[in-house]
Amino acid sequence: MLLAEIESLDREGRGVAHVDGKAVFIDGALPGETVVYSPYRKKPSYELAQLLEVRKGSASRVTAQCPWYSRCGGCSLQHFDLKAQVAAKQRILEDALWHIGRVRPQRMLSPICGPAWAYRHRARLSVRLVPKKGGILVGFHERKSSYVAEMSSCEVLPPPVSAAIPELKQLIEQLSIRERLPQVELAVGEAVTVMVFRVLAPPTPEDQALIRRYAEDSGFQVWLQPKGPETATPFWPLNGPVLDYALPEFGVRIGFKPTDFTQVNHAVNRILVRRAMDLLQPRAGDRVGDFFCGLGNFTLPIARSGADVFGVEGSPQLVRQAEENAVANGLSCAFESANLFEEDACARILRNAGQMNKVLIDPPREGATELVKALWSACLPERIVYVSCDPATLARDAGILIQSERYSLQAAGIVNMFPHTSHVESMALFERLE
Repeated sequence: MLLAEIESLDREGRGVAHVDGKAVFIDGALPGETVVYSPYRKKPSYELAQLLEVRKGSASRVTAQCPWYSRCGGCSLQHFDLKAQVAAKQRILEDALWHIGRVRPQRMLSPICGPAWAYRHRARLSVRLVPKKGGILVGFHERKSSYVAEMSSCEVLPPPVSAAIPELKQLIEQLSIRERLPQVELAVGEAVTVMVFRVLAPPTPEDQALIRRYAEDSGFQVWLQPKGPETATPFWPLNGPVLDYALPEFGVRIGFKPTDFTQVNHAVNRILVRRAMDLLQPRAGDRVGDFFCGLGNFTLPIARSGADVFGVEGSPQLVRQAEENAVANGLSCAFESANLFEEDACARILRNAGQMNKVLIDPPREGATELVKALWSACLPERIVYVSCDPATLARDAGILIQSERYSLQAAGIVNMFPHTSHVESMALFERLE
């Protein structure tokens, strides 16, 4: 029998213990607990283990709300009280900043939180025909598995989408291409919900009739995607409402396609944008750069402030859509497409953009190393707001800025964009040293 005292949570939401000098990462264990565990992977310096029994439970352990939680991999922390989840994520951010970047913020921002349930406006559900389990399964993958979890609802999806899972299964079960339809992508906008069927074979006329009837009865738009995301097109209805989301505080609506990247949690995104504007403080007379700008989630609110804003994004298609969103909202913004992971591209963009006194960075998980190097060596904006989806890369890039001796880390805090998961989003404010 193997016992362990759980000290903390790691970035995957696993309990961390040290036994005989070796780190042990235990699925489902919580800080402060005494547990019985069984290793399933052993390495010289660490072990991965499954939880067998909780001998002494944490006061923060709760009963999961979702009936499928024990096997579904969509969530990993429903057994952990929500306030405790947020506190643990804040500690993960602080630890990453110190241990990776060797920096500490002068102040910690209050966590950005929103709805804990029915928040997920984007999701990819896998589809698999499993005769032993009754036919078609539609859902997230099981934990640590490529199998599709057996589920008929989802607590983190909006109620109309959650309730639609059984009917979606029934529809796909009737299609001749049911074994050639591996995924359904969901995108929820202000006025419409779109389901994108990933089809590896064209639907027959009979299939098309069934899909049309499903779209009409459910009220969802159905798109078909035969190849990559760029091939997704409306199937039925052909002229339905467009997908968009609102930022009411800034009088902005941002249109998007169902396969575009957007924040999954619209309520938290509104607070995130407001916080970013509070930290950046854009105003008339400022020249602001918005890097990794996407569809204009931050660019358009910056423009609404009266500042002169310049957005840069790697995808030419997203740049075109950002330009369309600016026009639709009556805003003047400049956009350009460039690979911000390349040193030469960053140098060129900063050289051509002119002097910027404020900058917002919202990179993918890889972070923005080449960009932050270019900023402190060539541009030196007085204020940088960095929105991150990975504390480790934020910490690395923060270290670069601080070690340049040109910037201080004024503030940092977490954004609980994905409640009940181990995913940690965060933001930080850097100010130039005079």
